Amino acid sequence: MEEEFYAVIKLISGEEIFSLVMPSEENGRMLLILNNPVTIETVIIKHMGMQGYKIDPWIKFADDDTFLLDMDKIVTMSEVNDEDLLEMYGKFISQQNIKKNHSQLSTEMGYLSTVAEARIKLEKLYRATDKPNL
Repeated sequence: MEEEFYAVIKLISGEEIFSLVMPSEENGRMLLILNNPVTIETVIIKHMGMQGYKIDPWIKFADDDTFLLDMDKIVTMSEVNDEDLLEMYGKFISQQNIKKNHSQLSTEMGYLSTVAEARIKLEKLYRATDKPNL
């Protein structure tokens, strides 16, 4: 296996994806192992004269974050070393991991209820103990 690197990949479908890439040869064919692939779209806010980027997972509803891509599906690929882009991508992946981990909390991990549910229970408990003893 070769070294991993960040790259932007243009697919024959027209899609452009950005990912951490690891080339791999298996059974005489070259594959790319993509880790956390995303699409990046330029967004222009006309009334403010600003430009930004929208990052989305390449495959939105997948539970896995690693994908195999056959080289015959690729038009071109370019290594990316832009520090700002790598930082933006890293922040997005961190946020995605936090969301995944939060959605998998269980009672065994200490998750008992939402904040709203806990507040209602505590308010009921407080009102019940707030009555004077006669």
